Amino acid sequence: MTKTLSDLAEGMRDIDFTMLTTHGPDGTIAARPMSNNREVDYDGDSYYFTWGSSLMVADIGRDPRVALTFQGKAGLLGMRPFFVAVEGEADVVKDKARFEEHWSKGLDRWFEQGVDTPNLVMIHVRATRIHYWDGEDEGEVKLAAAAVA
Repeated sequence: MTKTLSDLAEGMRDIDFTMLTTHGPDGTIAARPMSNNREVDYDGDSYYFTWGSSLMVADIGRDPRVALTFQGKAGLLGMRPFFVAVEGEADVVKDKARFEEHWSKGLDRWFEQGVDTPNLVMIHVRATRIHYWDGEDEGEVKLAAAAVA
């Protein structure tokens, strides 16, 4: 049974963490865990806050192609495992007004001055291809090519 983006969003609803993968300066793969801050209405766009001086931000500046991997406790149709792999393009956002659209109080733990924290940036990932697997079914959802701003 082919899943839609809406089906995947429902399965991803309770997944808070992803592994965000970038390409290092020499082409190596670098991955790190990131929280989606409980933004659970997935529409192909993901948002993550970090420091502007991080290696991840430098990687995205060189090559905006990224991957996200998600693992859920239960599958779409019961207790099977649920995995999602997203390919997309990222851009680094420095606009405080956009920060406020995606800010949650739990972020204050890492960024004590909120959206006014010096060197704060937001990574916006636009999915172009999503592959899913739930133990029995697997498939792909292709989205329009991302245009990084």
